[in-house]
Amino acid sequence: MLIYAVLFINMALVFYTIGVWGEKIQKKLKGWHLVIFWIGLVFDTLGTSFMAGIASNGFKLDFHGITGLLAIVLMLIHVIWATWVMISNNKEMQLKFHKLSFIVWILWLIPFSSGAIFSMMK
Repeated sequence: MLIYAVLFINMALVFYTIGVWGEKIQKKLKGWHLVIFWIGLVFDTLGTSFMAGIASNGFKLDFHGITGLLAIVLMLIHVIWATWVMISNNKEMQLKFHKLSFIVWILWLIPFSSGAIFSMMK
């Protein structure tokens, strides 16, 4: 199960990074960014689920558990807002959306990094 958890979390990093940086470089939210965000969220949710299954008591109320949960919630809000921006076809919001994306990505890196660091310390 560990290999699946690691694989899925790393796939989330790859897809979410491609989506965020692609959007930041292009300075406009596009349909392919939205698809990549959804894929990243799915991989993150799968990876987190596998990791919770590996943990002895499931979800833990520690730094990594709390920041990880907040990261998934932020990603969900992010992808729902991106979907709404695309559906509403709001050109102004499509141009400004990348600012939120970058912030969410940076915050997502906290539990990603802490998980790697804490697991190496064991």
